[in-house]
Amino acid sequence: MNETVETILAHRSIRKFEERELTRKQVETIVSCAQAASSSSFIQAYTIIGITDPEKKQKLSELAGNQSYVAHNGHFFVFCADLNRHHVLSEMEGKDLSESLESTEKFMVAMIDAALAAQNATVAAESMGLGVCYIGGIRNQLEEAAKVLGTPERVIPLFGLSVGYPAQDPDKKPRLPLEHVYHENGYQQDHEKYKQQLEDYNQTVSAYYAERTQNMRKDTWTGQMAAMLEKPVRMYMKDFVNKNKLDLK
Repeated sequence: MNETVETILAHRSIRKFEERELTRKQVETIVSCAQAASSSSFIQAYTIIGITDPEKKQKLSELAGNQSYVAHNGHFFVFCADLNRHHVLSEMEGKDLSESLESTEKFMVAMIDAALAAQNATVAAESMGLGVCYIGGIRNQLEEAAKVLGTPERVIPLFGLSVGYPAQDPDKKPRLPLEHVYHENGYQQDHEKYKQQLEDYNQTVSAYYAERTQNMRKDTWTGQMAAMLEKPVRMYMKDFVNKNKLDLK
């Protein structure tokens, strides 16, 4: 096993950082690694916004649900789906690209491009001895977050990434078993086997929480997911996306 694989497999979310800023070189290296990620048809449909202004960090922290590690970290990145530059290039090339830019396909391309770039950034940061935490909470109040970030039409802030020097050493959460996630030559259709795999995973997760909390918590994974998913959240998202002239068709 090489160092890259070891870094990836050792991933944990860090929610407490030292009061120590990243250097300009570290930030540029992380962004360069993000840019090295694969991009569908070279479209490069994303933008990364780095937040260093303490007031903006604090505001984003509040919008994300008062998550302290949004305000206190070494550097805060926001990854955006971005088709604005392609609108600009349509003007440069004298072509009407609105039908393509407002399609679900190109919206998906922009989201996938941003996610691939973010994961490259994460691996790069962790390989440098830094910790990270993805922040989906910026979508809690996305219109307000967009104002803080100053994003134009055709740009959607998707998630944040807190990066910094870890001030904690949390345990690694157990993932679903490989055979549940990886299917060969087609999707696994044995429903009973599928449920048994989840039952086995529930035991693993419950044991993880019990050990971590001295038996104060014994959640199962399916129980956690059912409780979360029965309460729909951010249901305004389609309207926000349409308002920003993405995914209209």
